[in-house]
Amino acid sequence: MKLSKSLYTRGLQCQKSLWLKKYKKEVLTTPDSKAEAIFENGNEVGDLACKLFPNGIEIPYDNTTFQDKIILTQDYINQGIENIYEATFEFDGILIMIDILNIHDNKVVINEVKSSTEVKDVYLHDASIQYYVLNGLGYEISQVNIIHINNQYVRDDELNINQLFCIVDVTYEVKELQANIKNNLNIFRKTLSKEDEPNIDIGTHCNDPYSCDAIDYCWKHIPQYSIFDISRLQSKKKFELYKNGILEFSQIKDINSFSVSQQIQIQSELENKTIINKEAIKEFVNTLTYPIYHLDFETFQQAIPEFKGLSPYQQIPFQYSLHIEHENGTLEHKEFLSLDGIDPREQIAKRLVEDIPTNVTVLAYNMGFEKGVIRKLANLFGEYTYDLMAIHDNCKDLMIPFQNKDYYHPNMKGSYSIKYVLPSLVPEFENAYKELDLIHNGGEAMEAFSNLSKIDDEALKQRYRDSLLEYCKLDTLAMVKVLEKLRECVK
Repeated sequence: MKLSKSLYTRGLQCQKSLWLKKYKKEVLTTPDSKAEAIFENGNEVGDLACKLFPNGIEIPYDNTTFQDKIILTQDYINQGIENIYEATFEFDGILIMIDILNIHDNKVVINEVKSSTEVKDVYLHDASIQYYVLNGLGYEISQVNIIHINNQYVRDDELNINQLFCIVDVTYEVKELQANIKNNLNIFRKTLSKEDEPNIDIGTHCNDPYSCDAIDYCWKHIPQYSIFDISRLQSKKKFELYKNGILEFSQIKDINSFSVSQQIQIQSELENKTIINKEAIKEFVNTLTYPIYHLDFETFQQAIPEFKGLSPYQQIPFQYSLHIEHENGTLEHKEFLSLDGIDPREQIAKRLVEDIPTNVTVLAYNMGFEKGVIRKLANLFGEYTYDLMAIHDNCKDLMIPFQNKDYYHPNMKGSYSIKYVLPSLVPEFENAYKELDLIHNGGEAMEAFSNLSKIDDEALKQRYRDSLLEYCKLDTLAMVKVLEKLRECVK
């Protein structure tokens, strides 16, 4: 088994994971749609970054063996090509592909492209193994760069890739890591030479720096609901409990060593009862005045901002749902869903101020998100600033009673997400999200809207639009039902 950059960093994270990759691939979780979207996003960012080093030649990935790629890379170097994308090399049984290899005056510069907005430690290890290979092959390496997204960049009419990307010189850090590589490789090869699975227990390394694709396999001895689900409990303490043989709530001896909020969760689980702080809930409910405008946004992000005034990874609202609850019990519904392929922000700002008066209670679930979206719209569109900021200032947060555990049901499993709160308070809604067509959560909504412009089948596109509307509508209807239950418990 040849090692690669990704296998090297996998081994640094966990040697058991590396061993499983060779001998038990079938136990590894296949990438889901979210992971695939991240991968695709990385490819788009990588392709664009190549324009920072123009007139280069790319080593084709498809229909070539790695040996073909290595030979082709060497041919281009011999021809004097200055920029080679996906340049491929092998040394000491390690195969690497460099995103952008820049060659000048018989010296090479390694450029690794990341869709992140910062230089992470794992990226230095990525680059260090590439340095090791090229240095081993006798190349003179003048510099090693990590190229990442600049999230402070604001797009104008035209995209400026020189401002979109940050090029960070990490040569010193990469050279510092060289001293450990030989030893690491020896350890990894020794691990891979054994037929027996390494005896490595679960730990914080399972999610650092990445969530491992062997978690389902390695964590199969952990109950579905365990001490690892205690909300806001530091990982260090969770693993201390685990190492002391405590997995189930019933095994916890000293409940007083936990925070008040955590004690509520533990007590609720041990006694299988709902814990309600009626005074706190009554105080919250009394802050709400009719009519109540239940608001929920759906947003998407772009690493490469498509529209003027956008920064990378900025939340772009494309949809909202409004359930308007009147004092007499009547319920109105209003909604907005942007067309795809256009900047939706001005249209959504205009519709918001048309649909929501400036003097009403606006109720959101996790209002910090909604207020952030509204604030950005208000800063962008001066003619709507006053009305939008009035909406912003009138926001109340339905999440607070659950975040504070003033209302806690055992089925919430330590979470105050609406997806857990709703079925706990309103059991008839338990399967509501599961029964929706195509869109079942915010991640799927974001991905679906991002890809709408790529769908040529008009019937399928309309089905996705209908599904987006139904999903967002359910989010605000869920808020109405949850508030109804809160009111009932303090009557």
